[in-house]
Amino acid sequence: MRTEPTTATPFDPHVARRWIDRLAPDGVEHLNDDVAVEEPLEIRVDGAALAVTMRTPGEDEELAVGFLAGEGLIGGPEDVSSVGPTDDLAGGVVEVRTRHGLRRDPSAERRFHLTSSCGVCGKAALEFVRQEAPPSEPGPAVSPYMVLAAPGLARASQPAFDRTGGLHATALLEPNGELIAVREDVGRHNAMDKALGSVLLAGRFPLPGVIACLSGRASFELVQKASIAGLAGLVAVGAPSSLAVDLARERGMLLCGFVRGERFNVYSGAERIEGRFGTGNDG
Repeated sequence: MRTEPTTATPFDPHVARRWIDRLAPDGVEHLNDDVAVEEPLEIRVDGAALAVTMRTPGEDEELAVGFLAGEGLIGGPEDVSSVGPTDDLAGGVVEVRTRHGLRRDPSAERRFHLTSSCGVCGKAALEFVRQEAPPSEPGPAVSPYMVLAAPGLARASQPAFDRTGGLHATALLEPNGELIAVREDVGRHNAMDKALGSVLLAGRFPLPGVIACLSGRASFELVQKASIAGLAGLVAVGAPSSLAVDLARERGMLLCGFVRGERFNVYSGAERIEGRFGTGNDG
């Protein structure tokens, strides 16, 4: 049986359609299904290729500047002259034009070829990443109810996930729970870069006091990006890795995991949670 969509679906660069066979106890259905788009993007800086990442199209400018900011290669809006297509309008390429060049030469640190699931892959030294992430500034404590509400607020702003079930998301929130930005991508680190880049292009960076909410697990690379961006912490629906916990503790950041229902785990920065949650870490 072939099933066509009953209503016209608005175009979304995050979503493609593919014919599939859906097997069920009552038979096989041939239908046109929504899948998340994944395509390569080359990031150029001042005319030179710097990185290639597999990403979901859309918000490419945000992704590029967020990537540079999350690597500590630019420090804020004042470092960016413009971002957009190259002069020759090459497809699958976005160029960042800086005012005074990058803040350091990254060529010896990593091979900037990234998959949609790997952001820190290729770092020359783990310690160098840690050195790039400054300690988190003191800030207002957050309510445990804000932590519990954050995944729901982010989930309500994920239209492409609703259609495909195949995208990660990062939301940025004020300490009082006000939503600043939500971005989706097949790569969890890309979603973070897009969210950070959106705020940077709006003129705000770094982001002291801001909390990031992750739709999946909290990896070391995401804590690193959040720390360089000056965030107060991260709230994740999934689990953190051991290195993510260690880095969050080194930098004095809040790190919560398994935020589901009416409970969550605090792996770092418990003193940043209001009320009875405000106890210290044990080793």
